[in-house]
Amino acid sequence: MRLFSQNVKIEALKRAPLFEGLSKKELAELARVTDDLKVEPGTVLCREGKAGREFFVIVDGEAQVTKGGKPIGTCRGGDFVGEIALLKTTKRTATVAATTPLRCFILTQGNFRHVLEANPGVQHKVMQALAERLAADSNL
Repeated sequence: MRLFSQNVKIEALKRAPLFEGLSKKELAELARVTDDLKVEPGTVLCREGKAGREFFVIVDGEAQVTKGGKPIGTCRGGDFVGEIALLKTTKRTATVAATTPLRCFILTQGNFRHVLEANPGVQHKVMQALAERLAADSNL
């Protein structure tokens, strides 16, 4: 079920720091391998402590973020969740559950890796963005 145009996905993906160096064409490659989702309130997108292999981009609606069962934030249209899960299968650090009807799209780790393997330029730019984030974090 297609909920979003390619341009909506490209604009949303370019806001993620991991993808900020990608060209519109490269972002379009990622956008092509995403799946659109429409979820009801109460649906859990990711659960704290469970393995994560997906990156979610929220287009419309709201989701509550909890850690240890306590609310720590809200995600709204334009926000994204699970960026690190694209790079490494790791346990989720928080639970994210829809509090309103939610429209989002999902990029799986497998589809992301396929794009990286097929496009070495994308892989290089993503690695560069990751290195810059790590360097910035170490300067805190």
